[in-house]
This record gives sequence, structure tokens and C-alpha cells, in this order.
Amino acid sequence: MTFRYQFGAGIDTYQTHNPAQPSEAIGCYGIPDESEVATIIEQANIAQAQWRKVPGLERGEQLNQFLDAIVASADEIAESITLEQGKLLAEARGETLKGCAEGRFMVGEAARMASSPIGTGRPDFSNQILRRPRGVIFCISPWNFPAMTPLRKICPAVAFGNAVVLKPSQFTPAASYLIAEIAQQFFPENLVQIAMVSGRVASNIVATGDVHGVSFTGSVDTGRLVYAAAAQNLIPVQLELGGKNAAILNDSNDLPAAVAQIFGAAMQTSGQRCTAISRVLVHKDLAAETQSLFAEHANKLRLGPGTDRHSQMGPLCNLPHWQGVCSNTANAIADGAVAIAGGVAPDNAGEQGGYFFKPTILANVEHKSTAGQHEIFGPVLSVIEYKYFDQAMHWLNDTEFGLTSALFSNRNDLIQRFLQESDNGMLHVNHGTVPDNNMPFGGIKNSGVGAYSVGPTAANFYTSEHSAYIAW
Repeated sequence: MTFRYQFGAGIDTYQTHNPAQPSEAIGCYGIPDESEVATIIEQANIAQAQWRKVPGLERGEQLNQFLDAIVASADEIAESITLEQGKLLAEARGETLKGCAEGRFMVGEAARMASSPIGTGRPDFSNQILRRPRGVIFCISPWNFPAMTPLRKICPAVAFGNAVVLKPSQFTPAASYLIAEIAQQFFPENLVQIAMVSGRVASNIVATGDVHGVSFTGSVDTGRLVYAAAAQNLIPVQLELGGKNAAILNDSNDLPAAVAQIFGAAMQTSGQRCTAISRVLVHKDLAAETQSLFAEHANKLRLGPGTDRHSQMGPLCNLPHWQGVCSNTANAIADGAVAIAGGVAPDNAGEQGGYFFKPTILANVEHKSTAGQHEIFGPVLSVIEYKYFDQAMHWLNDTEFGLTSALFSNRNDLIQRFLQESDNGMLHVNHGTVPDNNMPFGGIKNSGVGAYSVGPTAANFYTSEHSAYIAW
């Protein structure tokens, strides 16, 4: 069998396939055995001991050079993402460049190290809060953003003087390997390494390995297992988990524009984004027109391979996930939701025709139903009508998740209530759920544990804190 990407060696391998054409083999990746994993971690610790001594300004300069090389290779990385994950080439290139833009911000943080002077309680003393690199960070990356998520972990880690051992998803590893190859040109040998291991081995690394923090992005259930394993090793965690994100659409001077923003935030990457809007809580007076506009958008989207420039939405990433989206959407309809657009996979979709699913708008959704509570993680948007803003705020917060939310309204009193009462880590007013490159990214409740990634507060995870007292 011919593979486009081949990395690593070993008796056991992971193989990847094109989700738009599952019969097409894309990559083959060797799985390291236990002794090789031990060597990877040992080498990471050796490299980190060298790297932590490099001044922050110099680390930042090398990080910038690394990011320049990633930008120069953005098309190659994007192609690997599209072939393994399925998203449009433009989206794949966009995520790569966004990961680089977030990394640029961390260059400045490397110079500051989040250290600061602080007032003293005694004469002839000065106090400082110091921060030091943690050591080796074990990073576990999901399949939906094969470049941006690894970069979101690698950049702050190396900026603050750490080493990285990265476990990519078995469905989309190529981008991580390409990024790690580029890293070898700019950082000490073995500072950024890939460990293409199983979930069981990853759990053992977290629980017993010589690592000093674990950053995980993925599902709530797996996040709980990572958290429990980290407790055995008494290492800090950074968990970015799921969401059932809602937008409240209360009033708007331009309803079509508001709907377009929400629809885009719901359907990018075929809805396979942790920050995707999956619920719209719409005031009853706007419900009929809003549903009609959403259905119009959905029915216009052209499905196709991400490599086809005419495609407007690619396939879902893999067979188990495609099956889950199909069954969860069917369950939502069985609960009483009405598909006013989509609701099913296209004819011939699946293992032969690709993991496509029609962009779906569900009306007549009850708040406590499958469509109102379950993270379907596909191109499925649920519309829930409300009468009073109190009701909308209650439903907004009444899920296990707390990642991101949005409010569309021109009323300042409602905007201030939303900013004070929305139980989510990221809050958006009058726009879709797109984060800036310098802002902390994360959630509360079952959507996240630990310091947020990127932004100035990332130092709280990637460094350890020390109180220093100096007597004169």
C-alpha cells in the first residue's frame, strides 16, 4: 500500500484515510514501544534542562523563526490536514496561520515570564513573584484542529522554557509530524517530540512518567481520565473539553446579518469545533423569520471534498464520529425536533461515499431534549424559542458545559446581564464565537479545568510560581 505520509517505525502502526474518500490511504505511523517511550521522555528532560537556561528573549527569537517556517509551509501543512481531517483547504490553512498568530503573542510573554515585583510588609525588604519553567509538558491533541491545537500547546510551552512530548490523534497525525520536523531546525534536539501512543500508554505517561504537566484537548469523558491519572502523579492539568454553546438572539437591527454570523459559527469545520454554536435561543417574535433564514443558508451549502475549491463544507473526520452524528441527530428528531433543513446524511455517504452529513437546522427543540443538551459535534444547529430574557439566560446556563456563548442584542441592560451571568469562559456580544489571538481561551464547569491556553494567563500552567523575599 502506498502512503503519502510515513513517520516512525515499529511492528504496530496507525493508518489514516481520506474522510472524503475512505478507500484512499493517506498515512502510516509507527507506534513506539515502552522502551522507546521511556527514551522519548528521558530525551525531553535532557533537552529541557538545556533550553530552560536560554534567556527568554532568545527563546522568543527562536520561536519567531520557527513560526516563520510554519507560515512558509502553511500550504503543505494545510494539505495534510484536509487529506486526513476533511475540512476545506482554506479552513486548514486558516487554522495553521491562526496557531502561528497565537504563538507570536507568546513570544512577548517569553520575555516577561509573568514575573513581577510586589509590595513588602517589612522595611529593608523587597519582594518578587518569580516564575520558572515547569519541565516536560505532555500534550494530547484532538483530531479536529491538527495544526492549531498542537501549536497552541507547543508555542507557550517552549516560550516559557519547557520541552514538549505531543500525542496527536490517530486520525490526523500528519500535521503534528510536519510541525515537529520544522521544530527540529530551530530548537535543541528532542525539545519537541511526537509520541504516537495509545490512550492506555498515554494514561500511564500522565500517571507515572517523568513529566511535569499535561495539556489535554478533547472530550469530557476522556478529560476525566486524564485528570485522574494526573492526580496520581501530582502534576498540574490544563483541560479543554466539550461545549453545548448557545447564542441568544433577542433583538437585532439587521437580522439576516446576525443569522449569518451565527450560522457561520455553527457550521465551520462541519460543526466539529468545541466553540461551535449548537443552540440558538431566539425570542419568539423573531423565531419564524430566523428559522427560515437558517434553513435558506443550510440548503445553499455545497458539500464536497475539502480539496475541491467549489466545496463549501467538507466531510466529518472519521467513521465512528460520522455514525455518532447520524445517530444523535436521529435521536433528536425522535425526541420531537423537526429538521427544517438536512437531518440526514446524503445518499451513498459512509464508508464508500465519504463521511458527509447535510447541514442541519432543527426546529421545535425543547431545552431538556437531546438536541438541547447533547454535544452532537457536527453541522447541526438547534433553534429553541423563548418568551422572556430570564428564561433565555436560565437555558443558556442550564447545561453541564461552560465554554463559550453569545448574545445578539442592542439593549445595554441585557448585555450587562449577559456579561455578569453567562456561566461560560468566553463571552461574545453581537458577533460569532471567534476568539482573538491574544485572549485566554478556555471554559468552566465541564468545559475546562486549569489555566486557559494562550494569552497572558497561560503562564499559570506552563510555569511554576515562587515567592521571593530579599532583605537588604
